[in-house]
This record gives sequence, structure tokens and C-alpha cells, in this order.
Amino acid sequence: MRSGSISEAARTLGRTQPAVSSTIAGLETELELKLFMREQGRLVPTPEAELFLEEAEAILKRLEISKRTLRSLANREHGQLRIAGIPEVTTDFLPRSLSQFVSDKPSVKIALASRSSAEIEELIAAQQYDIGFAETPRARNSFDQVDFDMECMCAIPATDPLASREVITPAELDGYPLALLHSEHRSHKQTLARFRDAGVRFNQRFELQTALPGLKFVEEGLCALICDMITAYKAQEDGRLGMGPPMIVFRPFRPRIQNSMSILTPTHRPISIVAKDFCNFLSAEVATVRAAMIKRGT
Repeated sequence: MRSGSISEAARTLGRTQPAVSSTIAGLETELELKLFMREQGRLVPTPEAELFLEEAEAILKRLEISKRTLRSLANREHGQLRIAGIPEVTTDFLPRSLSQFVSDKPSVKIALASRSSAEIEELIAAQQYDIGFAETPRARNSFDQVDFDMECMCAIPATDPLASREVITPAELDGYPLALLHSEHRSHKQTLARFRDAGVRFNQRFELQTALPGLKFVEEGLCALICDMITAYKAQEDGRLGMGPPMIVFRPFRPRIQNSMSILTPTHRPISIVAKDFCNFLSAEVATVRAAMIKRGT
């Protein structure tokens, strides 16, 4: 109908004229409609063919739009990321990482939730989120995980004599006021065990839900803070840029207090291309934090 003749349609499609005629005949049989009438040696479209052409053009237009959408998905230009992280990383680290990742992807939509590690495990296991970033859980069949071997740091007031030490031990914090996460957190339990093993006084002055507020207490010279590497890294970066507390130094704590982190993804639901890319990006960011803190602490 667009070409005006069978022969022209055959040339356009790169097929033989009999093949095109056979296709039209087969379509008429399938539809149980006459699409063309022969008048004076020419094929004339029926009213039904005119209507069918409108439908076919709408379908072809939609198909072209779908092709463009799929190409944009393949090029990481569109998509959606549903991410759940623990409060320590959703305050700054994840927003900062996401900002860098989507800076050239204006059509990628983000849903970011702050949850406890236990809640994140369940959300990913239930296949409700694309990516979870939490403290390393026990392995489960319902999610895959990439683990990062990380540890806690000790934040000390820069004016304190302990700031000159390369590492901080329980003996050096004998009776020293401390800020730690709540008593159910694994880092709290490990810290308490280290003090008991060393036979020195454990003096917790501040109990926290997240480590970030504790930095203010350290800056004021009120305590030392046992915190995760990501919180320590953010504070040091802010200080380097003149945006954060300049009165804090971070040192490794020995014996080591384990605080490993993991990127979780659902096992039973394939994640999108853009989600896979962000997992790779996030892995590199975490590796950068770990390497920087180990270097600065040695």
C-alpha cells in the first residue's frame, strides 16, 4: 500500500514478486478478510486494508519506540535502582557514590532506604530491592554477597597524647571515656571482649545508634570513638577539604575489631544492567575507602 504496486514492494523488501503476492494471500486467509481488489490490472486496497494499515503502522511505531528504549537500557541511560543500606552509609557514602554514578544518567531513577543490617538481609532475600549494603551476614541461598574485609578505627582528639601513637590498644584506653554503638552491635561486643581480655577498665560514656554523632564528642575532647572505616574516611575527607572537624585523628585499634561489609543482591531475580554496573562501581568505592584508611593508619 505504501509502495503502490507489488513489484515496488518486492524491491523495497528485497523479495521476489511471487513471494510478496503469496504473503498477501496468506495474510488474507489468516484474517479472513479481502485486503485488495484487482481493478484494471492494479491492486486497490479495500476499506478493511486501510484500517489494518493504521493498526499496523501504530504497532510498527510502538516497536520502534521499544527498540529505542531497549537500546537506552543497554547503554545504561534508563533504569531504576532500589537500594537499601545501613544508616552509616545512607547518610553520606551511598548518596555521594550514587551522585557520581548517575551524573551522566539523567533518566535512571533511584529509591534509597535506610535500614538495619537484619532488615536489609530480609528485603534482599524477599527480592524486594536490587542492592543491599550491610554488615556481612551469614551466607543464604536467597541472596548473593560480595564481602569486604574491614575493621574498626579509633578516633582520638588531635590534642590528646594518644594521637601520636601509630595504633591504639585497650591498655592505652584503660578507663578512658569511650563512645561506641549500642550493646547489641557486633563492634560493641568485640570492643568489650578486647578490654576484658586485656584486664583493663572499660569506660563507655556515650552509647550511639550510628557512629557519626560521636565525632562531635571526640572533637570536643570528651571521649575516644570506636567507629567503622566509612565514617572515619568521610571525616578525614571532610577535614582535608576544610569541611569537617580538624581536631580528630584516626588510628587502627589492636587487637583488631572486625567490621566487614557486604554488597547483597537477590539470587532468584536477575538484576538490571544498571544495577550490575552500580554494584561494580560501589565495590570500587568501598575498596578505595579501605585502602585509604589502611594507608593512613600505618
